[in-house]
Amino acid sequence: MKNNRIPFLYMACLLLVGVLMAAMPAIDNPGYQVGDTARDFTLKNVDGKMISMADYKDAKGFIVTFTCNTCPYSVAYEDRLIELHNKYAPQGYPIIAINPNDVKVSPKDSYKDMQVRAKEKNFPFPYVYDETQEITRAYGATRTPHLYVVQKQKDGSFKVAYIGTIDDNSREPEKVQKKYAEAALDELVAGKAVSQPNTKAIGCTIKWREA
Repeated sequence: MKNNRIPFLYMACLLLVGVLMAAMPAIDNPGYQVGDTARDFTLKNVDGKMISMADYKDAKGFIVTFTCNTCPYSVAYEDRLIELHNKYAPQGYPIIAINPNDVKVSPKDSYKDMQVRAKEKNFPFPYVYDETQEITRAYGATRTPHLYVVQKQKDGSFKVAYIGTIDDNSREPEKVQKKYAEAALDELVAGKAVSQPNTKAIGCTIKWREA
């Protein structure tokens, strides 16, 4: 009797595993890796204008930063993002900041609140809203902030050169020891390959649309 129960239990376990796997949501596209070609986008800026990387004819690349109004990590990095833009935009690498959060999940990340925050901080860079989250998924961003440095190629496409965090201390900027994004940008500006092209993005999880 015991031997007859073993195949039954085995089949029951297989059936249960199959049901559970079928119920699991599909795994999202992991997004870009360093060396991939990044797609351009057309997203609405806080000033009401539509922004694309193609609009910047003289740019050598971009610091594409997924950030938001509400995440403490994003707020902590706002001044450093402004500094990055002011330092590297004149060298051909401006920031485009993208808010990826769904407004129904995170109401304070609404377009209206984005306009208020951009005015409060006097952002010198575009702050655009990825309302459909299409671009966020394409890039593979998972956190706010999550930074992608892309370099313009001769054919006008954009190659991903760096993915990750800004530096090694989100809470205490005065104690930062490694400025990962700056190091990557300095190497690109100097015509060199990025020696540390990947770091771990530290921040809040992106607030995805509910299914």
